[in-house]
Amino acid sequence: MLGLGIIGWVIIGGLAGWVASMIMKTNAQQGILLNIVVGIVGGLIGGFILRLFGVDVEGGGLIFSFVTCLAGACLLIWLVGLVRGRTKV
Repeated sequence: MLGLGIIGWVIIGGLAGWVASMIMKTNAQQGILLNIVVGIVGGLIGGFILRLFGVDVEGGGLIFSFVTCLAGACLLIWLVGLVRGRTKV
């Protein structure tokens, strides 16, 4: 992810996880640590999905990486809600 290292992952992941939790209306249930984890895992999910479609994830830039993390985090929160029975298809 852009060669930013662990600190870059935590910052971008935390911001993306926080914004995703506000979009998905789960912000009150999550703390800062869970937002960071959701954002980082969401980035991995988003990057994996984009690579399946042949998108160059490494060369995307900072904004592209944030949007990828955000989309993946929203997908992750939606899937967790679906498994828990709180979200409908």
